[in-house]
Amino acid sequence: MFSAWQTGVVIFGLLGVTLYTYRSRRSKSRQVPLPPGPSVSPLVEYPPRQIAQWIAEYGPVICLNDGKTVVVIIGGHQEALDIMEKQGAFIADRPRSVAGGDILGRGMRFVQLRSGERFRKFRKTSHSHLHVKTAQTYEPIQVAHARDVIQDIMLEPKMHQQHIKRYVASVIMHVVYGKETPTTLEDPYLVRLQKMVPRIQGAMAPGAYLCDRYPILQYIPFYGRELKQWAQEEYAIINGQFTLVKKQVDANVAPQSVTKDLLMHSDENKMTDPEIAYLTGSLVGAGSDTTAVGTSTVLMAAARFPLALARVHEELDAVVGKETPPTFEDWPRLVQLQAFILEALRWRPINPTGFPHRASKDVIWNGMCIPAGAIVRGSNWCIGRDPTVFLDPETFNPQRWIGADGEVREDMKIFSFGFGRRACPGVHIARRSVYIAVAFMFWSFTVLEDPNKPIDDTAFTPGVVSHQMPFTLVFKPRIDEALLRHIFF
Repeated sequence: MFSAWQTGVVIFGLLGVTLYTYRSRRSKSRQVPLPPGPSVSPLVEYPPRQIAQWIAEYGPVICLNDGKTVVVIIGGHQEALDIMEKQGAFIADRPRSVAGGDILGRGMRFVQLRSGERFRKFRKTSHSHLHVKTAQTYEPIQVAHARDVIQDIMLEPKMHQQHIKRYVASVIMHVVYGKETPTTLEDPYLVRLQKMVPRIQGAMAPGAYLCDRYPILQYIPFYGRELKQWAQEEYAIINGQFTLVKKQVDANVAPQSVTKDLLMHSDENKMTDPEIAYLTGSLVGAGSDTTAVGTSTVLMAAARFPLALARVHEELDAVVGKETPPTFEDWPRLVQLQAFILEALRWRPINPTGFPHRASKDVIWNGMCIPAGAIVRGSNWCIGRDPTVFLDPETFNPQRWIGADGEVREDMKIFSFGFGRRACPGVHIARRSVYIAVAFMFWSFTVLEDPNKPIDDTAFTPGVVSHQMPFTLVFKPRIDEALLRHIFF
């Protein structure tokens, strides 16, 4: 048996070894330089084209550093795979967001959750409800609501952006809450949601609120009144929808939905009612916004690049014909359509600057160190313009995605729905929603630019998710209008 002093010596020795090892590792990491970069503030949101200039000047991985905050931006395709994907476990954390995450999101907004038990619980639960096989079961819902888009465009073509928003919201509300009737643009939930999205995205912007730099401000009573009011409004929205489903479950009349399943298995999921409310609300808010932006981007590209669209039309005529519209069964054979969608999302990415990650440990790459605590962003704008992978990147060329075997290439990738462990859990539903809506619209119409109202394809809002400014399209029926009405009305 060890005496007390012997035990103390052993413990002290182990602590000394641990401290020496830690200091040794820190010393070694300090000897490894940071990635190069310009002398600018890391706490400013820079436009994607400015970041692209720095990537061209300094290399595919750059660093913005003021001595306190380190922001590392990944701008190369292979570097995104090597760092954001292969070492994703070490950058799966999020930087603390006092304004958007702690105050506005009450510490439960999925996209801003820090690494930890709650994030693991949310991630595991969402993936179990949104994986590929489950996503396939929602295809009839997507088909039904995509048919409504054709009706909407035939009746009010000028409102195509609003029709896309309504369609995407209808799908996600059906999946998450079991809402079986189409969501209208006047739906109170959708109206309030459209008000909340820009608030949330604004609060996520670096430097938008002083409390992100000085967290103690959140405890000052008069500080952040607007944020706290918005937080109450957001909770009222998502909790109201959650409570409605819960009442339906208690009365045994709830249609199938993600929320219903979470409530039925809350003991297994170990989720509280507020957590379920925020998780499902996050799925609706984030999923509807990004998918709608992506779908509208594909339409914009169709009008801007008619020759590329013509190849999709040739394929649709050969594979599907002009008697019945495309189905999900046609998806694997519609390679030109797949390539067109991929190229559109590369050309104008949904989230050009990428959501911020945080390194939880030092990441050594190519003789450089991404230090623990650094904010890490994957610049989708730059990654999709990496000339080593995407030759002549400013040219819209869907054929780059098609290999010699006539199939979509597997060696190229864009990260429209996130990186690694932070990839959007609803990606399989989102891709299906984009595919079937675009397939129906391209089968039904030739999408044209209005010569009197040319499209400014650079007019996008800044922010984490980059929205198109309003733009005009002309939809010329490719199919006999009587047949279109017979099929879709």
